[in-house]
Amino acid sequence: MMRKKSVSASKASLVLFLCQMISALEVPLDSKLLEELSQPPTITQQSPKDYIVDPRENIVIQCEAKGKPPPSFSWTRNGTHFDIDKDAQVTMKPNSGTLVINIMNGGKAEAYEGVYQCTARNERGAAISNNIVIRPSRSPLWTKEKLEPNQVREGDSLVLHCRPPVGLPPPIIFWMDNAFQRLPQSERVSQGLNGDLYFSNVQPEDTREDYICYARFNHTQTIQQKQPISVKVFSMDSLNDTIAANLSDTDIYGAKPVTERQPVLLTPTGSTSTKVELRGNVLLLECIAAGLPTPVIRWIKEGGELPANRTFFENFKKTLKIIDVSEADSGNYKCIARNILGSAHHVISVTVKAAPYWITAPRNLVLSPGEDGTLICRANGNPKPNISWLANGVPIAIAPEDPSRKVDGDTIIFSHVQERSSAVYQCNASNEYGYLLANAFVNVLAEPPRILTSANKLYQVISDSPALLDCAYFGSPKPEIEWFKGVKGSILRGNEYIFHDNGTLEIPVAQKDSTGTYTCVARNELGKIQNEVQLEVKDPTMIIKQPEYKVVQRYGHVSFECIIKHDSTLLPTVIWLKDNDELPDDERFLVGKDNLTIMNVTDRDDGTYTCIVNTTLDSVSASAVLTVVAAPPTPAIIYARPNPPFDLELTGQLERSVELSWIPGDENNSPITNFVIEYEDGLHEPGVWHYQTEVPGTQTTVQLKLSPYVNYSFRVIAVNEIGRSQPSEPSEQYLTKSANPDENPSNVQGIGSEPDNLVITWESLKGFQSNGPGLQYKVSWRQKDVDDEWTSVIVANVSKYIVSGTPTFVPYEIKVQALNDLGYAPEPSEVIGHSGEDLPMVAPGNVQVHVVNSTLAKVHWDPVPLKTVRGHLQGYKVYYWKVQSLSRRSRRHVEKKILTFRGNKTFGMLPGLEPYSSYKLNVRVVNGKGEGPASPDKVFKTPEGVPSSPSFLKITNPTLDSLTLEWGSPTHPNGVLTSYILKFQPINNTHELGPLVEIRIPANESSLILKNLNYSTRYKFYFNAQTSVGSGSQITEEAVTIMDEVQPLYPRIRNVTTAAAETYANISWEYEGPDHANFYVEYGVAGSKEDWKKEIVNGSRSFFVLKGLTPGTAYKVRVGAEGLSGFRSSEDVFETGPAMASRQVDIATQGWFIGLMCAVALLILILLIVCFIRRNKGGKYPVKEKEDAHADPEIQPMKEDDGTFGEYSDAEDHKPLKKGSRTPSDRTVKKEDSDDSLVDYGEGVNGQFNEDGSFIGQYSGKKEKEPAEGNESSEAPSPVNAMNSFV
Repeated sequence: MMRKKSVSASKASLVLFLCQMISALEVPLDSKLLEELSQPPTITQQSPKDYIVDPRENIVIQCEAKGKPPPSFSWTRNGTHFDIDKDAQVTMKPNSGTLVINIMNGGKAEAYEGVYQCTARNERGAAISNNIVIRPSRSPLWTKEKLEPNQVREGDSLVLHCRPPVGLPPPIIFWMDNAFQRLPQSERVSQGLNGDLYFSNVQPEDTREDYICYARFNHTQTIQQKQPISVKVFSMDSLNDTIAANLSDTDIYGAKPVTERQPVLLTPTGSTSTKVELRGNVLLLECIAAGLPTPVIRWIKEGGELPANRTFFENFKKTLKIIDVSEADSGNYKCIARNILGSAHHVISVTVKAAPYWITAPRNLVLSPGEDGTLICRANGNPKPNISWLANGVPIAIAPEDPSRKVDGDTIIFSHVQERSSAVYQCNASNEYGYLLANAFVNVLAEPPRILTSANKLYQVISDSPALLDCAYFGSPKPEIEWFKGVKGSILRGNEYIFHDNGTLEIPVAQKDSTGTYTCVARNELGKIQNEVQLEVKDPTMIIKQPEYKVVQRYGHVSFECIIKHDSTLLPTVIWLKDNDELPDDERFLVGKDNLTIMNVTDRDDGTYTCIVNTTLDSVSASAVLTVVAAPPTPAIIYARPNPPFDLELTGQLERSVELSWIPGDENNSPITNFVIEYEDGLHEPGVWHYQTEVPGTQTTVQLKLSPYVNYSFRVIAVNEIGRSQPSEPSEQYLTKSANPDENPSNVQGIGSEPDNLVITWESLKGFQSNGPGLQYKVSWRQKDVDDEWTSVIVANVSKYIVSGTPTFVPYEIKVQALNDLGYAPEPSEVIGHSGEDLPMVAPGNVQVHVVNSTLAKVHWDPVPLKTVRGHLQGYKVYYWKVQSLSRRSRRHVEKKILTFRGNKTFGMLPGLEPYSSYKLNVRVVNGKGEGPASPDKVFKTPEGVPSSPSFLKITNPTLDSLTLEWGSPTHPNGVLTSYILKFQPINNTHELGPLVEIRIPANESSLILKNLNYSTRYKFYFNAQTSVGSGSQITEEAVTIMDEVQPLYPRIRNVTTAAAETYANISWEYEGPDHANFYVEYGVAGSKEDWKKEIVNGSRSFFVLKGLTPGTAYKVRVGAEGLSGFRSSEDVFETGPAMASRQVDIATQGWFIGLMCAVALLILILLIVCFIRRNKGGKYPVKEKEDAHADPEIQPMKEDDGTFGEYSDAEDHKPLKKGSRTPSDRTVKKEDSDDSLVDYGEGVNGQFNEDGSFIGQYSGKKEKEPAEGNESSEAPSPVNAMNSFV
C-alpha cells in the first residue's frame, strides 16, 4: 500500500473542513511559474510607522509592492487623497510607490508633517500600507538661565539639574568638563535617567567650576551645551587648618565634623510610585539615595524573584533593567538604600501593558474554484485588541458583497469560491497602545497541471543507498501524482516505495535492478501532464587491499598499498594524507596508482597514513600507522603486535549457542597470549561492539552462549606482550530465534507522589534482554491485607506507571512482569509499596514539661495514633522559644529553636535553656510529607541559677586607711540578685596572705568605701554576686593603701587609660617608683573565666599597643611591673568597635606643625642658653621674674597649706586635673579634661592609631616627677600648650 499522509474518512466533518483549510494550494517559488500566474498585490517594503526625518534632507517615504499584473500606487495624507501631481516638490519613483519630497530645493519639512498611507492595486485586489506618521526631528537651543554657584558643606547631598530642551527624538544626555572629558561617575556620583547629576555626598574633590551638561541630538548630528555649573565644597578639615594659626585651640576644635547620615532617597520621592511599561520593551527603574557613608542600592521584587537572564543592574546598581518585559513582570519592585546607619526604601508598582501582537497573522490563500478556505487573524494585547477587517482597503461592512464570504469575529470563512472572489483582505488589531495591520490575499486560480522538474533529468546513486526522484508540480485544483516505471509500466505501489506530498518518489534501498526510466503523471479536472526521469544505480567504491601497519628502520623504505574496486562508469581519485593533513612536499614520497612509497625514511615520517578514494557519488578511506625505529648495528629481532586473526567461521548453530573458529595472524616474534572475542548486536545496537569472552592463545575455537532475538556478528582480537592486534574482519551474521523473556524488570518500587496515587517504577530490560520483538510489561497491584483481586495493566516499554484514586498511605502488593510477542517471563516476585503520604492529621496530646534544672527540661507527649500519621512516621519535632527573662521583664525578638526526635519517641530533653526565664513549646509529628498540626503551646519557667561574675571591679582613691570599690552588675543575673559578697585579705612583701574578711553588700549597691585599713598595705579582693540559689563566679583585684599623705613610697602604676580601635588598642599609664622597671600588660575578655593573657613591654616605656583584638568586644586590662614585689594596677575595661572612616588629620604629620615645633625648640634652646648665662652671673632673668610674679599653683613644688605635692587634689577639690586623667566610663576624652589627650592628637577612641605607639607615647605618656627648681615643670610638654606659650 502506498505510504501517503492522509486523513481518515471517519473523522468528523469539522476536522475535514479544517484540513481542507490547511491544505490550500501553495505556489512553488518557480520564477517562470510566478511570471505566468495572476496574483493580487503584496506590500514588500514600507517606511516605519513612526518616521522621524531630518528636516535638512529630502523625505523618502517607501512603498514597494509586487503582483501580477504589476500594481499601481496611490497615497492618502491625513485620511484624504494626496494628489502628488499638484505639488511640484513631490515625485513618485518609476514602477514604484515610493514618494520623494524635495526639501533641499526650497521645501520645508514642517509643511509635510502628517499621516500617510500607500495603496497598491491591480485587477485582483488592493493592498494598503501602515499609517506612516511623518515628523521632522527637532534640536532646540537651551533656554538662557542664570546659574547660581552651588555652595555645599562636605558630606551633604547635591543634585545638579540638566533640564535639556525638548527635542524629537529626545536627546542623549552626558556630563563633561571644559576639556571635553567625561566627568567620572561612581556609587557616590552618578547621572540619573532624567539627565541630572546626583551626589550622594559631596567631597572636597568635587569642587570645580565646569560641570557642563551636554545634549546630543542624533538625527540632526548636533550637540547642545548648558552653561557651566559651579560647585564649591566647604571642608571642615580645611577650615580648621586655615584658622588654626589665628584661633585658640578651643575655637579650632569647636568646629563641627562631617556628620554621617542614614540614607534618604533623592529620586524617586515619597515611599511609593507607579510605572507603566509595554510588553517587549525595556523596563528601567531607578533609585538614587543620599547618605554618608555612600548608600548601597539593592533591588527585590515583592512576592517573587527577579527574572533570570533578563535582569541587569546599571549605574552602580541604581538602575534596574529588565529586557523584553511581559505581563508576568508586573508587580511591586522595592529598592533598598543602606549604609551602616540605617536604610530607606521605595516601592515602585509596575504594570505591564501590551500593544497588539500576533498570535496568528492571516496568511495568503490560494484556492481553486469551488474550494473552501479561511483567513484567521488572532492577536493579543493588554487591553484586549479590537479586530476589524477590510477588503481591498475598504471596511468590510461597506465593501462589495461576496456570497462566498462570511465574517465570524477574527475569522473569514470562504465557501465555494469563484475567480471573482479574489481580493486582498486587511486585518487591523488595535488598542490604546498601538495597532497591527496585515494584508492577506485570497487568490482563486483555475490552472491545469504543470510539472516543474526538468524533463529526462538523470539521477545517479550508489547501490544500497536511497534514491529520490523529483516531480515538482503545480495546478489548481491540486493535481494527483502517480509514478510508473518504464514507458508502459504499471503504477508503482508497495512498501518498497515512499510517495511524498511534494511529488517526490523515494526508493529507500536502490538496487542495480532499480535502474531505468520513471514516469511522473500529474492530473486534475483541467488536464493531465507527465514527465520522465532516468535513474542509474552504480556499484559502490571499495578498497579491497587496505594499507597495513608498518614498522621500518630509519633510512629504509616502506610502501603502503591501496587497491580499489569501483563502478566502471565512475572516475575515482586517490588522495594520501599524513596525520589528516597533506603529504609533505618531499620527493621521497612517491604516489603510484595503487600505492604510496616513502624512500629514505626518517623519524619525522612516523605517523598515520590515510588513503582516500573519492568519486562523484561516494567516498571511502583506510588508514595505517607507520612506526620508525632505529637501525640496529646488527640484525635484531623485531617485536610487534600480532596481525589480526582471519577466516572466522560459525558452526553448530543452535538457539542458545554457536561455535566460532578462526586462524591466528602472524605473531611478529612475540607469542600470542590470549584471544578476545567481541560481538555486535546488529538488531538493537548496530556499530557497537561488546566484550563476549576471552580464551588462551593456544585455542582457536570457542563455544559461545547466545541470547534469543539478537543478530550476532563476532570478531577476534589477538594479544601479545607488545599489545593488541587490529580486530579481525567480522564474521557472518547469525540471528537467534525469539523467545519468552528470561527475566523480569529489577528494582521495582511503589511510592506515591500524591496522597491519592501510587507510582510504580522499575528498571527496564536492556535491548538484548527482551528475547523477542514487542517488549511490554504487565503491571499488577492489589491492596495488602485486603481480600482483593489483582488489578493488571499492560504498558509499553516504559519504566513507570501511575495508579490514581488510591486511599492515602495504604500498603500495596506490586509485581511487574515482562512479556513480548512470544509470551511472558517467569512469574515475578512481589514487593510492598505504599500509596502517597499526606500531612499528619492530629497533634501529639498530653504534652508535659518537667524542668530538670535551670538550663535543662524534659518534655513528654502521648504518641499520635498511627492511622492519623498518614505516612511513614519519621519522628517528632519540638519547637521551643524564650518568651522573656523573669529578672529583666523585657521581651525580645522570638527565636524559635527546633529539636527533632527520630522514631516513635515520646519524650526528649531540651538543653541550653536560660535560667529564670519563661518559655513556650509545642510538639508536632513528622512524616515523609511534612509536619502535622502543632500541639497547644505549653508554658514553663526555668528556676533561678547562680549569676555570672560582676561585669567589672575597680578600686580607686587609695588613702592611708581606705579604698573605694566600684563594680558593675552581672551581665547574666540568672535570677534576682540578693546580695554581693566581698572578701579581702592583706598580702605581705613575701606574698603571704593574711586573714580573710567577708562583707555582704546589698544588691542595689554599686560602690563601697572600705575604711580602717592598714596603711601602705597590699590587699587582694574577691568579689561575686548571689541569688537565692547560690554564689556566682568571682572576680579578683588587688590594690595598695598609701604610706602617708606626702608621697607614696611603694611603687605604683596608676591612671591606666585605653583608646580602642577595631582590632587593637593603645594602653598608657603613669608609673611612680624606682627606675628601670620592667612592665607587662595583662588583658582578657571582660567577665570571662579564662586566664589573663600577658604581653611584655619592651624597655621602660609607659605605653603599649595590644593587637589582634576582636571587634565589638569588651576587654579588661591591667598593667604590672616585674621584680618590684609584683605589684599591678587596678583593672580597666574597654570595648573595641567597628573601624570607621575619620576625617580628622593627624597633626603630627602636618608640615606646618613640624615647622612650628622646630621653631619652638630653637627658641627654647636660645632661652636655656640665656638662662644658664644669667644664673652663672647670679642674677634673675626676665622669664624667672615673670614666673615668680605669676606663679601657677598647680606647678609649684608644694602647696603652702598642707605641704603636699601640687599635682594631687583631695576629694573636695573640684578643679580639673591637668595630668593623668582617666578615660571616663564611656571611653571618651573631653577637651577640658586633658590638654594633651589622645583625642587632641590622635584619631579619637574610634579612630585609627599608629600601631607602634610612637606618637601616643610622645605626647600622652607622662610620668610624675620630683619637684623641680626654677622654671622646670612636672608636666610633660604639650604641643598645644607650647604653641600657646609661644604666641
